[in-house]
Amino acid sequence: QVQLVESGGGLVQAGGSLRLSCAASGRYAMGWFRQAPGKERDIVAASSWSGTITYYPNSVKGRFTISRDNAKNTVYLQMNSLKPEDTAVYYCAARATAISPGRSPSEYDYWGQGTQVTVSS
Repeated sequence: QVQLVESGGGLVQAGGSLRLSCAASGRYAMGWFRQAPGKERDIVAASSWSGTITYYPNSVKGRFTISRDNAKNTVYLQMNSLKPEDTAVYYCAARATAISPGRSPSEYDYWGQGTQVTVSS
């Protein structure tokens, strides 16, 4: 059984920063996704277990960074220069059968409960 526990969401003004954390034990590739009301769940960052391979969509590239502290069994999403359009529920996810990072929600097997990120103007 894989349990993912997220934290770090909240309210921040545009231009501010937040760091999300996901407690995730195991040798998994990890991804961060977000979903706004009425929209599909989309990837914002992904990382292999080692962190050697990472992926970011253009919408967040240069602003968001995924990192891992395997000793602490924790995955982070550092979000800088936040924009109102970043407002969404953010989820961490783990792939059970691969260490390479997928880009689609369907490629992930385990999910956190989600944490709300709200960016005000």
